[in-house]
Amino acid sequence: MKTRQLGGLEVSAMGFGCMGLSHSFGPETPRADAIKVMRRAYELGVTLFDTAVVYGNNEELVGEALEPMRDKVTIATKFGLTVPRPGEPQLTDSRPDEIRKSVDASLKRLRTDVIDLLYQHRVDPNVPIEDVAGTVKDLIAIGKVRFFGLSEPGLQTIRRAHAVLPLAAIESEYSMWWREPEQHLLPLLDELGIGFVPFSPLGKGFLTGTIDAATTFGSDDVRNIVPRFTTAARKANQSLIAVLRQIAEGKRVSLAQIALAWLLAQRPSIVPIPGTTKLHRLEENFGAAAVELSDAERTQINAVLATTAIEGHRYPPHLQARVGRETVQPGQ
Repeated sequence: MKTRQLGGLEVSAMGFGCMGLSHSFGPETPRADAIKVMRRAYELGVTLFDTAVVYGNNEELVGEALEPMRDKVTIATKFGLTVPRPGEPQLTDSRPDEIRKSVDASLKRLRTDVIDLLYQHRVDPNVPIEDVAGTVKDLIAIGKVRFFGLSEPGLQTIRRAHAVLPLAAIESEYSMWWREPEQHLLPLLDELGIGFVPFSPLGKGFLTGTIDAATTFGSDDVRNIVPRFTTAARKANQSLIAVLRQIAEGKRVSLAQIALAWLLAQRPSIVPIPGTTKLHRLEENFGAAAVELSDAERTQINAVLATTAIEGHRYPPHLQARVGRETVQPGQ
């Protein structure tokens, strides 16, 4: 697989989002199967693996899976969200001492002596971002961290953090089904030379074409609270899937590969991190790195996106906290 740059960090053009192996999308994957999936991703050329403290036992799984090839991969993890008790909301905590404790605990779980890319998982309104960046800068100086990133920050938060410690990457949701980053975030990252790591690049599965109005989700599946996954929204948004299917059939590839190829084509600084629990889907997803969309195909997709209203696109205010999404006005 070709490589791309996240700030000064070189990684595979596509990474692997490890969250779904143990968190948010149904039952936890059996340990042996989860390890097999991650090692197969490495065999397919993936070098960026994304995890976090709050994804259940995810860091332990990543540490065990990648220990044999640790010097050949990039591990990204996060701090700043507490691990809640069942049924309780997550809380932000980026006090400097807590950051240091979180990093030390992550290093042990990941079976490593350095975190390649450390994100603040969510902005803590009670701690100035300058203090957060300064703490990470100190951790870099003593060799516990290599690069710094932010997840779901506001625009001014990015500028303020970057002034203290250059950011390698911003992680946020982006796909042809969630295009808000195109308005203000991506132009800012272009200006500052910061890479972008989109999570949910397949629209939490919708852009694979395997989800329709009749699909049901388990009680522990986060899609139950996502507006785009209401029955009505799934039905209304099938028009987008129909166009993607037409293009995919013409190229003899999958819908997922079209969606990922579209995302890769948006900017050379974008590194999507699709996740899966299935080996055949893994191979399908990373096959997208070899799929090239013609100018005509990209124009056709963009024309459809410009004229198609995505039902359930915005999260209502009462759901913001539950999905961890920061409500940010342009310029903030």
